[in-house]
Formats: sequence, C-alpha cells, structure tokens
Amino acid sequence: MSAADTALIVIDTQESFRHRPFFTEDGLAAYLARQQALIDGAREAGIALVQVFHTAEDGPFSEASGLVRTLEPLRVAPDAVFRKRRHSALVGTGLDVWLVAHGIRRVIISGIRTEQCCETTARHASDLGYKVDYVGEATLTFPMTDAAGRDWSAAEIRARTELVLAGRFARLATVEEALSDARDKIAA
Repeated sequence: MSAADTALIVIDTQESFRHRPFFTEDGLAAYLARQQALIDGAREAGIALVQVFHTAEDGPFSEASGLVRTLEPLRVAPDAVFRKRRHSALVGTGLDVWLVAHGIRRVIISGIRTEQCCETTARHASDLGYKVDYVGEATLTFPMTDAAGRDWSAAEIRARTELVLAGRFARLATVEEALSDARDKIAA
C-alpha cells in the first residue's frame, strides 16, 4: 500500500467529550501527542486526512452546543469532514463513497473512543474489504464499570480492544508503523 491509496481517519476527536461526566484528563496528554504525530506524519507522507465528528440531537454532541469541533490543541486540516450519528464512521456518512472515489484501499484508524467508534469503524472497514491499521496509541478512552460492578481502566479497555481486533479485523500498529509503508514508497 502507498500514500495514494491510504487514508487516516480521525474519529470523534472533539470538544464534546470534555463535557461528558466520564471525561478524565488521565492519558489525555499522551493521546494528544501520539494523535498529533500521526496527523502530522500522514500529512507529510501525502496520506489523505479524514475527520469524523459524532453528532446528536441535543447535549454536548449537538451542533447547537458549539462543541462539535476539534479537540484542542489538535490541529487536523482534513481533506474531508464527515458527521455521523452511529458508532461506525462508515454508516450513513458518505465516507465509504468518498474512500472509493479516491481509490482508498487502506485505512488508518485513530481517535476517541477506543472500544466504541474506533473499534466499530475498524471492524466495519475490514468487513468492507479495506486493509486496516489500528493505532491504539492514537486512540483514547475512559474507565468504565461493567454490569457485574468490575471497574475497567482505560488501559484494560485498550488491551481488550486490541486483542479482539488483532489479526482478525486489523493490523495493530504504532504511529511509526502505520506511516512506514507510505514513507517507504516516497523514499523509493
């Protein structure tokens, strides 16, 4: 795969999350650094940048809230922007049409939340036949408590997500690994 047939999808990296009761700053700085490195590396390599925002009728995910905008201090400058109302960025957004029209065969998945919209989009993209790189270090999630009362840390949720995606739906990749194919093609 090369930069020409690859797209970085930046999912739900939006200010809306700062206004949810589960939001925590834990892990945020590391996520922001890795997400920005992935965005900057993709831009440098000539990889298409797609930004996806989650929207809802009301609350912090509504357009009226003014919070459906890039999570600060990230700088994205996307080639295309899509808005979604489902977990998968590929449902009802036109993103799939855009990817096909631009000859995209490989997607790099990043954003917020690791186990929710990022994982769902990765699975969906795989089922549609895309090669998928899942960059866990460029995803963010928050602690959760399951129905049995067990508390799951963000790190445990990320580990579980990577376990179920690896080799079935995606290649797990670091920022550098996800960008290496495109960089290798540029250098050649």
